[in-house]
Amino acid sequence: MADLKQFAEQLVNLTVKEVNELANILKEEYGIEPAAAAVAVAAGPAADAPAAAEQTEFTVVLKDAGASKLAVVKAVKELTGLGLKEAKDLVDGVPANVKEAVSKDEAEGLKKALEEAGAVVELK
Repeated sequence: MADLKQFAEQLVNLTVKEVNELANILKEEYGIEPAAAAVAVAAGPAADAPAAAEQTEFTVVLKDAGASKLAVVKAVKELTGLGLKEAKDLVDGVPANVKEAVSKDEAEGLKKALEEAGAVVELK
């Protein structure tokens, strides 16, 4: 049972890129269509508990640039496609929304990348 828990933790901590790679492997090597499987899994618990509504869109909020402000500006620029001045202005204006209305996987990936650069990030 501990192996399954460890496996579940590994799945939860995958980056967006790793999730896409996993989906390709499942599809190409095993003939499993991950999107169909995810819908089936999501439909199961929803039928049991219809009152629980899961959040589907997230906002990535930069709370603090931390000690390594330059690294955070570079990360924001790279992750959002903003120009250098716009990325710097966003970091200078904390708290600030980095991206709005993104999927949970994308939001987690952005949060992880920004935290690695030294920022304090919150998902809403």
